[in-house]
Amino acid sequence: MSIQPRLFREARVSGWLFPLAVLSAFLAGGLAIYQSHVLSRVISDVFLDAGTLAQVKPLLMVILLVVLGRAIFTFMNEVVTGRLAVSVKTKLRLQLLEKIDRLGPEYLKNESTAELTTTALLGVDALDAYFAQYLPQVLIAAVLPLTILAVVFPLDLVTGVVFLLTAPLIPLFMVLIGKAVETLTGKQWKALTRLGNYFLDTLQGIATLKLLGRSKERVGEVGQVSDRYRETTLNVLRVTFLTALVLELVATLSTAVVAVEIGLRLLYARIEFQQAFFILLIAPDFYLPMRNLSARYHAGMSGVTAAEKIYQVLDLPEPQEITVRKTHKLVDQFNRPFCLTLKDLTHTYGAEQPNALQGISLDIQSGRRYALVGKSGAGKSTLARVILRFIEPQDGQILLNGVDIHAWSREDWCSCVGWLPQSPHLFNDTLWFNLTLGESRFTDEEVNLALATAGLREMVNGLPHGLQTPLLEGGSRFSGGELQRVALARLYLRDPKLIILDEPTQHLDPSLQQTLEDSLERLSIGRTSLTIAHRLTTVLKADEVIFLQNGHLVAQGSHADLFASFQPYREFMRSSGEGT
Repeated sequence: MSIQPRLFREARVSGWLFPLAVLSAFLAGGLAIYQSHVLSRVISDVFLDAGTLAQVKPLLMVILLVVLGRAIFTFMNEVVTGRLAVSVKTKLRLQLLEKIDRLGPEYLKNESTAELTTTALLGVDALDAYFAQYLPQVLIAAVLPLTILAVVFPLDLVTGVVFLLTAPLIPLFMVLIGKAVETLTGKQWKALTRLGNYFLDTLQGIATLKLLGRSKERVGEVGQVSDRYRETTLNVLRVTFLTALVLELVATLSTAVVAVEIGLRLLYARIEFQQAFFILLIAPDFYLPMRNLSARYHAGMSGVTAAEKIYQVLDLPEPQEITVRKTHKLVDQFNRPFCLTLKDLTHTYGAEQPNALQGISLDIQSGRRYALVGKSGAGKSTLARVILRFIEPQDGQILLNGVDIHAWSREDWCSCVGWLPQSPHLFNDTLWFNLTLGESRFTDEEVNLALATAGLREMVNGLPHGLQTPLLEGGSRFSGGELQRVALARLYLRDPKLIILDEPTQHLDPSLQQTLEDSLERLSIGRTSLTIAHRLTTVLKADEVIFLQNGHLVAQGSHADLFASFQPYREFMRSSGEGT
């Protein structure tokens, strides 16, 4: 389905706002016609019939009321169209965010943060002019000239024919020139997205650029991208101004034709003065809606271009979630001894990684610690993401105590399974928010216990505002080890029975590593853990090692047994410098 009908549908389903916007604009235009009629009567009475002020005073009062009514309806139109734009933008932005949330982390891995941010903010905001100005004007340009034609044809057939012949010239030129505007607007949006990508990447990597002495060169590159965006914008404006000039010229010439033919017939007494004057007054109003439409055409095309990216995201296929009849509460399954069974799991990322997972089958028993090892690209992260339900495998099943995990929603599952990556994300908010994620169900005692378990109590006491201290963007107030412990406290607070860890101590120095390992040790008590292991110390603490190669599960058992009896595992450990 094309973009403009979808945008029109968004306005149509907004309730009473869109009809009221069109009605108020139409009534304002209708009053303009009536005002011209009354004014022509006043001029005719005074000029031809020598009418006095007292005689035309009632008509002047009518004109005053009509002017007041036009002002009220015009103001109402601006208010209603503004609310219409806000309503549709809010709805689309919410749909966009909910869609991205449903697409999940795997979608975000392959998308540009700057492009999505530009789409959700500037892209949605670009629709403001479309719904507040362009779309109502399209309907007004279609309805009001037809109304004027219905009034003029009974009065003067010749002028009606002139109107009918000249009216299509404006939309014809608008469509012809509009094709160029649409193409240039698309280039402008791509240039804006590229500029956003450059700018965000520069801000995020400014420390690295300064360290390598490349900041000035990068600033120059951003400037070049900015210049290309400026040039594209100026090209759009050039065509837009040309459009306005051509359409204004067509409207002026069409009005002049009407004035000439009316003047000539009035000169030879082929038409009455009031009738001729009335037609001359409404002639500009006949072309005005189409002229206004041409002036707002650029804003409309900018909105359409932005909407293309919005609907591109909204139309993406979502991960298929199989629904199975729910038999038990998920939390009850995890609160008793459980077995998580993986049966023939297979997943690929297309031709670039065809063997991400190939027929993985294993049992994860409650209360045990598992280490997931293998070379880079062996499928460790993919397996972890499948268990977390970030992605759905192409084939195979995951069973919890014999029940397909799709018996429970993805939200329920994520609330019972914990995830601690190497680089956890912290929000630019208070420490309290980063721990609770805005949920009010956690008590002060639970938060303090989580902080103590993660070894953060002393650090929190040293913060200027305690738990209400802002962590700044990306948690820049804290060191890497402190960031990991905040994420660990957040994990402990949610109390999952199954936790999946991506070697959170990987990039820490030995002292911080030991501190975090002690916190992880406390967290692991009474829980089941699956750790993507990169260090021998993690492997040695595991009850069972799961060894992957090229997406295949090739060995499973204790470290000592595998190292003694399975040569590929022994070679892998020695090649990674972890042999013993």
